Amino acid sequence: MTAKLTIRQMCEKYDVTPRTLRFYEAKELLFPIREGQKRLFTKRDRVRLELILRGKRFGFSLEEIRQLLDLYHMENGETAQLAKTYEMAQKHLADMEAQKAELEQAITELKTQMAWGEKQLARLNTDTSVAA
Repeated sequence: MTAKLTIRQMCEKYDVTPRTLRFYEAKELLFPIREGQKRLFTKRDRVRLELILRGKRFGFSLEEIRQLLDLYHMENGETAQLAKTYEMAQKHLADMEAQKAELEQAITELKTQMAWGEKQLARLNTDTSVAA
């Protein structure tokens, strides 16, 4: 792979839009090299984008992702970053599991209501056909 990718290559590789990349750049999450109007993304940018996309998929806010990315550049950064990521991940996992439980309960309730509705419709259709 080449050392630097254009915005088009980044979009194709990571299935994002140019607007997304510009947004992350404006939020100081990505730091492409600027050559006039052209943006060139380094390996560092690619790794950061992968982490951003993964963090978003796991429900992390952009601010949380920024904090985690910034930890890497501190003294003992990799350890601090991993520890903080693990701590945040535990919280997000607990939140996701609670949401999953709520969703499963809602699905069960909806199925119950739909079964009741189906019986009511069948009864009403039977009553209507008997009356006719």
